[in-house]
Amino acid sequence: MTASTQPGLDRVAYVILYVDDLDRSVRFYRDVIGLALRFADDGFAEFDTRGTRFGLFPRSGLADLLGRAAVSGPAGGPEVPRPGGEVCFVVPDVDRHAERLRAAGAEVLSGPTDRSWGHRTLHLRDPDGHVVELAQEIPRTAPRRREPIRPTPRPPDRAS
Repeated sequence: MTASTQPGLDRVAYVILYVDDLDRSVRFYRDVIGLALRFADDGFAEFDTRGTRFGLFPRSGLADLLGRAAVSGPAGGPEVPRPGGEVCFVVPDVDRHAERLRAAGAEVLSGPTDRSWGHRTLHLRDPDGHVVELAQEIPRTAPRRREPIRPTPRPPDRAS
């Protein structure tokens, strides 16, 4: 087995699912599956998992994150399937990777762009339509807001 030839591409940092209803999905993964919620913050939720981070992002925010063409296809072109999620690699220099990937003919959806949550991001589409993010850690420009998500109501016990 050989290591990656590109810095930062030797482990998956995040797996993020794009969801239709963030609160509903948080309740499912927290209350039904049993994952511990690390935080829910302004349209993103992350769970306590070892190694790779697992997060949820609402589909309603995809056009702002990835660009309109990423969720509907290029103007006048064929419609593309909505991406279901992304894999994210944290790299030391996202701009260097952006230059290399553009030269290699990768389909860049957005970026590099500085994000308030503390990443400089580049989003790409892989040949099957999945989103690949490369993120460089930068100083956070917005404080994290912890948003409560109420537990899923349990049906009353029915004694027979």
